[in-house]
Amino acid sequence: MISLTRLNGKPIVLNAILIEMIEETPDTMITLTTGKKITVLEKAEVVVSLVRTYMQEIGSIRATIKSKDMEGS
Repeated sequence: MISLTRLNGKPIVLNAILIEMIEETPDTMITLTTGKKITVLEKAEVVVSLVRTYMQEIGSIRATIKSKDMEGS
């Protein structure tokens, strides 16, 4: 889960695994795999950084890298 801020200043906690797409229009709009769209104050690069950190914390990125390394063997 990542902590973000809605445009009205209210904090939200979002399940990063459900993020399908992030775009700046110029506000940052996050589209979830459910089709729901959420607009936040944070810039896209900040959201991406938070997602990367979260994925590393839960071991998702490491597991993917190990899987790729094992495929080549």
